Amino acid sequence: MELTVIGSNSEGNSYVLQNAGEALLLEAGKPFKQVLAALDGNVRKVVGCLVTHEHGDHAGRINEVLSYAIPVFASEGTIEGAQKYIKGGYKPTPIKGSAGNYGQFRLGGFVVIPFQTKHDAAEPLGFYIWHEETGGVLFATDTFYLPCKFKGLSNILIECNYDPDILARRVADGTIPEVLQERVRRSHLSYYTCLDALKANDLSAVNNIVLIHISDGNGDGVAFRNGIAKATGKTVHIAKPGLKIKFNKTPF
Repeated sequence: MELTVIGSNSEGNSYVLQNAGEALLLEAGKPFKQVLAALDGNVRKVVGCLVTHEHGDHAGRINEVLSYAIPVFASEGTIEGAQKYIKGGYKPTPIKGSAGNYGQFRLGGFVVIPFQTKHDAAEPLGFYIWHEETGGVLFATDTFYLPCKFKGLSNILIECNYDPDILARRVADGTIPEVLQERVRRSHLSYYTCLDALKANDLSAVNNIVLIHISDGNGDGVAFRNGIAKATGKTVHIAKPGLKIKFNKTPF
């Protein structure tokens, strides 16, 4: 299995997990022509697209995905909030749950377990994804903390959005308003909270940690990668457009 990063910032988020026979799309925030390029034009192998929440950098291209008759899955709240992006005859499939329990479902060889996240959105979700090639994959973005622990992790895509010290300095020098600082703190995962979330889980079988949605102005990707690699002893990547990683259960 291979992970391809199409985009991973406020300009648009999109990722592809694929092997020769099937593919799963994560988020719909980048032009679909870029996704097509990553798929070498083979749309027929796409089993579905998972969308975490309704903000444009994650859901703004839903209609493009749907126009290729690719099933899109998101919470009921996300679908309601993303109506302005849904313009054609195809509609997303709602992920329904009660009291935070969304169950699980299968898309081809991928088993998907949604979970609630903490963001300024209607009904945001993260996803635990299992495939026999990847093992357990954690996909968590746009959340100010992770409310769950996860078993059997082999690969992780996790938001590491900002450094609180950089954020505070930018407020102090007038680069950004204090209200933006508060919004970031209430909606995104800081470096330190990301590190705490990783340490709270069993990382013994993890092969890759991919840091996603790093803020251009409020984060330091190199420092984040080095700090988390040192603290966890794991291979850590900074998500950038075009990055491709072998996302297997085994380390080779």
